[in-house]
Amino acid sequence: MTAVRGALLDRFGRVATDLRVSLTDRCSLRCAYCMPPEGLPWLPRQELLTDDELVRLVAVAVSLGVREVRLTGGEPLVRAGVPDLVARIGALRPRPELSITTNGILLRRDAPALAAAGLDRVNVSLDTLDPARFKRITFRDKHAEVLAGLAAARAAGLEPVKVNAVLLRGINDDEAPDLLAWALAEGYQLRFIEQMPLDAQHAWDRSAMVTADEMLASLRAVYELAPVPDPDRGSAPAETWSVLAGPDRSRWHDPRPRVGVVGSVTRPFCGACDRVRLTADGQLRNCLFATEESDLRTAMRAGADDGELARRFVASIAGKRAGHGIDDPGFLQPARPMSAIGG
Repeated sequence: MTAVRGALLDRFGRVATDLRVSLTDRCSLRCAYCMPPEGLPWLPRQELLTDDELVRLVAVAVSLGVREVRLTGGEPLVRAGVPDLVARIGALRPRPELSITTNGILLRRDAPALAAAGLDRVNVSLDTLDPARFKRITFRDKHAEVLAGLAAARAAGLEPVKVNAVLLRGINDDEAPDLLAWALAEGYQLRFIEQMPLDAQHAWDRSAMVTADEMLASLRAVYELAPVPDPDRGSAPAETWSVLAGPDRSRWHDPRPRVGVVGSVTRPFCGACDRVRLTADGQLRNCLFATEESDLRTAMRAGADDGELARRFVASIAGKRAGHGIDDPGFLQPARPMSAIGG
C-alpha cells in the first residue's frame, strides 16, 4: 500500500501520525493509580487481536501516514512473541519508528531480542528509587528487576532510554530531585507525568494530584532549569527543560541533559495531539479520554478489506474532539482504565 500523508486529519487541523498499540490488558504490577491490588477481569483470549490481525491494522495505519508506532499494554512484554511483532512491523514500508512502553520487569530477558528485531527505543515506568515505596505503589516486590531491565535496555543499544515517573502525594512526592540525580548519573531521560483520571477504581482526585508546577518547584529547589523553546517540542506531550546546573555535575552522563514534565491535566497539549490508540481487542480510540470507540476487530473478522478498515480509521480521527475535557463540568472518566486502553 502506498502511504497517504495527512489522511488522518481531524476537523481542528491535527493529523494523527503516532499510533499506540496495546498488546494486552494484562499486567505484572498493580500500580495504585491504575488498578486495584487484586487486579481486574482480563479480556478473553478470543477477543484479543492475533499477531496477523494486529500487523494488518498497523499496516493500514502506516498506509494512512502513521510514522510512529509504540507498543503498550497493560504490560506488553507479558504477551508472547513481541520481538517477532517488532520485526514484522519494522518490515512495513515506509518503516515507522518503533518503541515500547514497559514496566521493565521482563526487559533484562527481552532487551537483546527486541534490539535485534529492530526496536528503536524504550520507555520504562519507574516512580521511586526506594524498593519499599515501589512495593507500596505496585503491590509487587520487583524494584531490582526494573533497574536490571533499564540497564539491559541501555546495554542493548535501545537508547535513549526514557523513564516515566508519576509522583503521588504523601508517597513519593519528595523524590523528584533524587530521581533526576539518578537519571543524570545513569544517562536516562526522565519525564514526570501528572496522575490522570484513568484508574479502574475511579478514585482519582484532582486536589490530591501532584501538579506539573509542584514538580518543577521541587526540581528547581535543587537544579537550575531553562525551558527548551516551544518549536522544539512539536507534538510531544512533555514540556522539556534543560538542566543547566545542579549537584554532582561530574557524574552526569550527558553534558547537555534535559528533563521532561507532562502536565496532562493542568497543562494540556490537546491542540497539538497527533496520537491515536488501538486497544488489544481491536478498538480504535481517537483520544485517551474518548468515550466512544470504532470496532475494527469485528469488521475485520467479518471480512472487511483494507479499504474499509482505512475508511474506519479516517472516520474515527475526523470525529476527534478539541480536547480531553477534564475541566468540563460534564467530564466523564472513560469506562476502560489505562491498562485496557494502552498508554
